[in-house]
Amino acid sequence: MTRGQVKRRLALAWWRQLGVALAPLLVFNLLFGGGGTTVLTMPLFIAGLASMFVSLPLFSAYKRALIATEKALDSDDEPAAWLELDRVRLRALLGAALPAWIAALAVLAGLEAIPLVLLALSSIVLHSLYRIPRQLG
Repeated sequence: MTRGQVKRRLALAWWRQLGVALAPLLVFNLLFGGGGTTVLTMPLFIAGLASMFVSLPLFSAYKRALIATEKALDSDDEPAAWLELDRVRLRALLGAALPAWIAALAVLAGLEAIPLVLLALSSIVLHSLYRIPRQLG
């Protein structure tokens, strides 16, 4: 695979992971939205906010993998570096999806629209951190 093909595949995987992160929230909101509030709404919102901190160590690992990939460019280790970057980034994207997934669970508890949007936006912002930079390759 050429470097351009790898970057294109990683870009498509990023969009797919963003869809996987937001789809449960949209589906649950369409199917179960509009219910009454329960005692669990505030704890679920706080859990969604706290889940953003899961991304801190994952982002550090992603940064290290990016640097290793940049150092491995035009060497024999380049394919392995791209694979390692993809593996690390997939774990990080799953961590970035946690706020939206918790928001999907919070729909069942009756969380209002504004906190749901805030949790979804936090997942989108976290996902944007894991785009492959143009300078790489």
